[in-house]
Amino acid sequence: MTGSNSFKHGTPGPLIGRDSDLRQIRDLLGLGAGGGALLLSGDAGVGKTAVLDALAEAAHAQGTRVLRAAGVQCEANYSYSGLNQVLYPFQDALGELKAPFRSALHVALGFESGSPPQRLILSNAVLLLLRTVAARTPLLLIVDDLPWIDRASAAVLGFVARRTTGIRVSLLAASRSGSRSLYDGGAPTEYRLQPLDKESAAHLVSARFPDLAAGARRRLLALAHGNPLALLELPSALPTARGPALDEVPAVLPLSRCLETVFGSRVTALPQPSQRLLLVAALEGTGDLGVLQAASRQANDGYDLDDLAPAERDQLVHIDEEVRRLRFRHPLIRSAVVGNSTSSERRAVHAALAQVLVDQPERRARHLGEATVEPDENVAALLEHAARITLRRGDAAGSMQTLIRSADLTPPGPDRSRRLAEAAYVGAESTGALPSAQRLLDEARHAAPDQKSCLHSAAATAFLILNGDGDIDTAHRLLVCAIETGTHAYDAQDKALVDALGTLALICFFGARHDLWQPYYQALERLKPEAPLILSALGKTFSDPARAEAAASEELDELVAELADVTDPVQITRTGTAALYLDRLGDVREAAWRVVRMGRDGGPARRYLSGLIDLCLDDYLTGMWDEAAQLADEGVQLCETHGYNAFAWYFLYIQAIVGAARGEADEAEATAGRIIRWAVPRGASCAAHHGHHAAAVAALGRGDFAGAYEHANAVSPAGSLASHVPHALWVTMDLVEAAVRTNRQTEAAGHVRAMREADVAAISSRHALLTEASAALCTTTDDEALQLFAKALAVPGAQRWPFDFARIQLAYGERLRRSRATTESRAPLSAALSTFEHLGARPWAERAETELRAAGWSRRRTETSKVHTLTPQELETARLAASGLTNKQIAERLFLSHRTVGAHLYQIYPKLGITSRAMLRDALESGSPSQSKH
Repeated sequence: MTGSNSFKHGTPGPLIGRDSDLRQIRDLLGLGAGGGALLLSGDAGVGKTAVLDALAEAAHAQGTRVLRAAGVQCEANYSYSGLNQVLYPFQDALGELKAPFRSALHVALGFESGSPPQRLILSNAVLLLLRTVAARTPLLLIVDDLPWIDRASAAVLGFVARRTTGIRVSLLAASRSGSRSLYDGGAPTEYRLQPLDKESAAHLVSARFPDLAAGARRRLLALAHGNPLALLELPSALPTARGPALDEVPAVLPLSRCLETVFGSRVTALPQPSQRLLLVAALEGTGDLGVLQAASRQANDGYDLDDLAPAERDQLVHIDEEVRRLRFRHPLIRSAVVGNSTSSERRAVHAALAQVLVDQPERRARHLGEATVEPDENVAALLEHAARITLRRGDAAGSMQTLIRSADLTPPGPDRSRRLAEAAYVGAESTGALPSAQRLLDEARHAAPDQKSCLHSAAATAFLILNGDGDIDTAHRLLVCAIETGTHAYDAQDKALVDALGTLALICFFGARHDLWQPYYQALERLKPEAPLILSALGKTFSDPARAEAAASEELDELVAELADVTDPVQITRTGTAALYLDRLGDVREAAWRVVRMGRDGGPARRYLSGLIDLCLDDYLTGMWDEAAQLADEGVQLCETHGYNAFAWYFLYIQAIVGAARGEADEAEATAGRIIRWAVPRGASCAAHHGHHAAAVAALGRGDFAGAYEHANAVSPAGSLASHVPHALWVTMDLVEAAVRTNRQTEAAGHVRAMREADVAAISSRHALLTEASAALCTTTDDEALQLFAKALAVPGAQRWPFDFARIQLAYGERLRRSRATTESRAPLSAALSTFEHLGARPWAERAETELRAAGWSRRRTETSKVHTLTPQELETARLAASGLTNKQIAERLFLSHRTVGAHLYQIYPKLGITSRAMLRDALESGSPSQSKH
């Protein structure tokens, strides 16, 4: 697919006015070097395609293999159609891949049938294939008209684009400014192509139209505004040429429409057979000459590929003989071809294509959908099946659009209502298309709804209520009514019912009340033959984890064990939800990252949010606060972009609680207040509980223990673990500490008793740690308190929760010092200080430092003594790292593995009270007087 015969602003030789652009783009792409990726953006007609052609020619001349692909509007919903364009020349090379990768590509590209491949496996298969080819010859992949590349292909190409450096693969994509791109989830290098400057524009016009009258020249330059395509094409509209006079084109007409008019005049001037074949090519999308010929014969046109010659001579299309494909010279040409055709002509072409593509059910269904005018249940059913396949591949937006078309072609009755309702549910629950979902629901209500459509309608409406100004009770009543009045069989295989119950679990969680969960439990008991495992687990771990049965952990074990092979983002995120309050988010991190990466590549927005939520919460608990803050910012922006207002509080909570722990109390309390003000009027008690938790931590950090008690008590009153208030488990020690500090010993003891009775210590090592520490805090006898603190710190796995662990070390050290065990207090206080400084938990670090000074400690003396805590191997590792060596170089020097070196550094940082490699030199120099002893 080499780019010969470049379209160089209509002139032979170099592009006019683009020398600097071409040079910069080549440098950014790493052509001829290690490779790279670049997005070329610009307004329609600014010359992106011409630049792509020039770069393709130059690369080909230098021995680089060039592949071309282009997005096609009518193919935008056909999963992997763009990838088929890219990889078609490499069919023979597929055999060099290992079986899993080869099979994934064969299925995705339509060469074989089979289950949809896992996105990550397919992406790696493409990367390995390109790397294999590039090992022999450098490779340049050019993708034009990027916004019309199907989402599935865009996601894979985005994965490849982020990994091109160093493998001699360069990827250059072109897109109109502001359009969706395969880079949306990342941070691309973007080069915006500007219009030609006045001098270059005048030079181009003079070179191409030397006889153009001065007045027409001025009018052309003024109207084109430096747009090369307009400069070249609009003169053909002068009175002496085809089409309307140039002066008759209004200056306010959008340039893209103006150019389409020009192209339209060129297309309509072609012979009828050429126009017909161009329409087949425009609607078919991939440019496969075999398909074009077969479709033309199917339509009994009597035309053959030779009839494309006039379009080739007029430089409207280019035929690539190597791969037997047709490529339009510019996307606007395709638009003009379709725009100048009649609806009956388009339907006839779609019908012919459907007859040819019998072995590609998804594409066939969509062409049948476009060819059909009157309701046709057979076509509607084929489209519904295609939508389900698309959804399983993670393309929720494509699935929604296909379901809408399916509903359009469904005869009046329950099936039409059901398909509209399911499209609305997919739009609200996955894609973020909330306004469209509302319109679809309105249509579904007037289309003879049945049981299944009522369930999907209710679930979609519940999401709209959550994200609008509605309240939890209204959404709950709507869903429960749909489930109880519309469900008779309670079939556990009924997708609409399972989706409705999954949504009901979310509504109940938001409400955080026992009565809300009762209809959910009753529905699970009625499901036949039995409730799906994920719904059963949610009913235990997500509803009231303080009272969850032992079976809950076993069910979660089974769900987690399946994640390695799961591609469905719904199943992954629901498993993460079930894992949350059992402190098992670490078990779903890898799968959650898959969902997030899928979302960044254009996957379902709502699932993308869920993956971010799981990662944020786990990051906070395990001390990865910088990443938590970054992901929370990403989540807030995503909620704003897609209108998921009901989920923004999760990310605001992370921002607030990380800020509270780091001493940004005013900002944290303001954000917590924002959450509470949003939640209370809507009855979203769980969100309010999260806000109170963040506010309690902020108050503890600033020493406002009365305020901390008030906020913690608002989550769950002292002396009890409120029923169906999951977040009550997260404020236990906060409440006990605040109660003790405000002389509420009875309330503190009562809360510890409630924790013991519920056996929350059995939930996880974190809750065991918090339970024993809470008991120690409210114990008046020093010996007993110290024993409980020691027991807490000895809980297996407790150090996985660094902030909680360090807070308990601090409390232990404080109790030791107050019991006159001054020397013994320094070790836990020093360890706590190191962790707090590592985390950036400033208020707690200041408390620990104050206690240490009272115990006779000074920072200078400690900095020196900290070096003594290192083992000889750790000290040597630290010295080499401080000198600038990498982990690999240190490993070679000390005859260790690089993983062992990393583990040493992980231990060294807290021992020295530092947080980065850059601080090593200063830490070692502060201890230099004693280093000779080692």
